[in-house]
Amino acid sequence: MDHSPLGRTGIEVSRICLGTMTFGEQNDEAEGHAQLDAALAAGVNFIDTAEMYPIAARAETFGRTESIIGTWLRARKCRDKVVLATKITGPAPHLPYIGGGNVRHDRRQLEEALDASLKRLGTDYVDLYQIHWPGRLAVPFASLGYVHDEELEFTPPEETLAVLADQVKAGKVRAIGLSNDTPWGVMKYVELAERDGLPRVASVQNPYNLLNRVFEVGLAEVALREDCGLLAYSPLGFGTLTGKYLNGAEPKGARLTLFPQFARYSKPRGVDATRSYVDLARRHGLDAAQMAIAFTLTRRFLTSTIIGATTVEQLENEMAAAELVLTAEVEGAIEAIHAANPNPAP
Repeated sequence: MDHSPLGRTGIEVSRICLGTMTFGEQNDEAEGHAQLDAALAAGVNFIDTAEMYPIAARAETFGRTESIIGTWLRARKCRDKVVLATKITGPAPHLPYIGGGNVRHDRRQLEEALDASLKRLGTDYVDLYQIHWPGRLAVPFASLGYVHDEELEFTPPEETLAVLADQVKAGKVRAIGLSNDTPWGVMKYVELAERDGLPRVASVQNPYNLLNRVFEVGLAEVALREDCGLLAYSPLGFGTLTGKYLNGAEPKGARLTLFPQFARYSKPRGVDATRSYVDLARRHGLDAAQMAIAFTLTRRFLTSTIIGATTVEQLENEMAAAELVLTAEVEGAIEAIHAANPNPAP
């Protein structure tokens, strides 16, 4: 398993990161532990979670994913072997049980959220603490367009970064990161860090896959020039790029079968592009899931790609993508499909 530097922190992370948002909903504690064991055995040292997980988010399960990781860390006594990342949510009126639905990334809410995550995780520090989504409107999920709102109030990045810097000084956080953010957001935090001598943002966790390459438009240059690499989430587009949902299929127990409201990758253009990518994989004797993950690993701006599964078998198949080398012919065909149907599922 290859590794990448996490920004300028000196921390090295595996190119494949284990995403855990199924733990506590689709996976019980034992199944979550089994996935963590399998990932660690395969050389994955990077684990990503969030306070709001599992997904789909519910008041009854809020925080359960972190708790499952915490019991695994205590049972295996392996805290020093993993790079552990978690996130504070952003404002979300549909999640009233988290910060009243209006998490503002101010001192009180940041400190309360971090301390609660540490308690659930059973550790006194996290390696990477991330803002799950900005307090400002930025670009809404599943959208390509920025909507400006002069009246919107949000915690200034100066305040947020100062609080995060205090957590670094206190030893509760080793590095900080952003998620679902824009070039302006990342550069603002970089500017403030350089101006005030505060910790630099080490990474940005945004969607990136064959159906959504929007990161390339503005953020790729930022990632490379500022050493703030991408942590790519949804490299399989919620599992659609495996091909298992094509032709209206609804596999039992699959994520989109259970949670059809997550339709980001299931609209007609996305389905058409998915069919093209899956057909390409089959023509070349490739596993479609492995091809999709391997594509993300070819990106120079990538730090790590975050995979998720509901079974150890699925996880092992996905991790095998780390050894897959795409031929020039396959890469050229991917680019041709993308040119014909660019970013059908932003």
